[in-house]
Amino acid sequence: MSDLTKLTLSDALDGMAKGDFSSEELTKAHIDACMDGADLNAFITTTFEQAMDGAKASDARRKAGDVGKLEGAPLGIKDLFCTEGVKTTAGSKILGEFTPTYESTVSANMKADGMVMLGKLNLDEFAMGSSNETSAFGPVINPWKAGGRKGEDLVPGGSSGGSASAVAADLCLGATATDTGGSIRQPASFTGTVGIKPTYGRCSRWGTVAFASSLDQAGPIAKTVKDSAILLESMAGYDPKDSTSINAEVPNWAASCGQSVKGLRIGIPKEYSIDGMPADIQSLWDQGIEMMKAAGAEIVPISLPHTKYALPAYYVVAPAEASSNLARYDGMRYGLRVDGKDLADTYERTRTEGFGDEVRRRIMIGTYVLSAGYYDAYYLRAQKVRTRIVQDFENAWETCDAILTPTAPSAAFAVGRKVSDPVQMYLNDIFTVTTNLAGLPGISVPAGLDKDGLPLGLQIIGRAMDEATVFKAASALEDAAGFTAKPEKWWI
Repeated sequence: MSDLTKLTLSDALDGMAKGDFSSEELTKAHIDACMDGADLNAFITTTFEQAMDGAKASDARRKAGDVGKLEGAPLGIKDLFCTEGVKTTAGSKILGEFTPTYESTVSANMKADGMVMLGKLNLDEFAMGSSNETSAFGPVINPWKAGGRKGEDLVPGGSSGGSASAVAADLCLGATATDTGGSIRQPASFTGTVGIKPTYGRCSRWGTVAFASSLDQAGPIAKTVKDSAILLESMAGYDPKDSTSINAEVPNWAASCGQSVKGLRIGIPKEYSIDGMPADIQSLWDQGIEMMKAAGAEIVPISLPHTKYALPAYYVVAPAEASSNLARYDGMRYGLRVDGKDLADTYERTRTEGFGDEVRRRIMIGTYVLSAGYYDAYYLRAQKVRTRIVQDFENAWETCDAILTPTAPSAAFAVGRKVSDPVQMYLNDIFTVTTNLAGLPGISVPAGLDKDGLPLGLQIIGRAMDEATVFKAASALEDAAGFTAKPEKWWI
């Protein structure tokens, strides 16, 4: 395998700018890596022929002096983003043969910046899952194994497991992802990669298959903090086609990386020290606190008292919105259609065969909490909790500039271990859902290994629209942690 696949996005862009190698050479190396890594099941659809054509076109543009932010970089796109002329499945049988005639705003921005698309990355069905085991196209496998080559297969986290696995295995230089309750940050933590969920509204949701509209937000998974900043700069921006898009300039976030954090106030919420938290996670968090202190930051104890209600509130709000969004998949307009003896039977057959167990479970939960007699008891109460969580963060910003927490309550676990226990699976989101409910930016940075040699991440949370501080703090944490571990390439 070519060493070109080991490059960071930043280094690859610099190398092409210097003429050390071409996009065609870089893309060919990553295509070879993707073919070698087929056992990871990270891709649902590959577009290798189009990628090589795109790389040649990129090299021609570069020769002519027309260079975009992502010029010639081979990247992966989560199969939740609609891509014109390329199948977009959302990891579901019901959209298994859907080929959009339009492009999502996020992927269109990246293509305009010179991205070379390697293909569409696997995910939990409709982004509903924390392990990437609910996909209709089979589970994604984490490139990491406990005990090396002979260890059992581990999950990469979800729902953006294909994105995280592909980046961790050096199949692509970076990837798009989406985060509704932690679906960027938890997979990043499980795979030793960097993943950021920006402020709600930073990235357009237009052309992205919806799960929960008030929570969904696109972001990147990358190898480094700087790489994630470069990708987010391309993905973000105002979009008049999306009513939730924020009309604000996109800063030069890459410039924030490497800046001093001296005097920066880092909040440590006491509520994140939960009962039964593995010693490895607590130890890493303690180390992270000392790292930030050594870098010149001020450590400030804070309280987020409504954190304990965040997970139950999320699993009311998210399914409620999902039940509404997924009502459009009825076999009438597009997607799978299973004919029945009458209209009602056609609906039932289509949705029964088209949706997997987890999606059906969440639709039923959502329908229940929105039904007459239960709306006030569940949905309305959950929205009140959400308001309290927002207020908790507003109070915290009076004494701190960013917040440091663990990303996930464990390292990656074995395929099949939790998939039959929804409650255990939902608990994976315990440290991440608060930022989605509050619409805040959050990033996961790989900071260490557990006792089995598996990666663990720490999370930086920032104020709304203050990704610059998040990147600054995350970069300092990355430098201090010095995480360089890579999985053994057992799949080759």
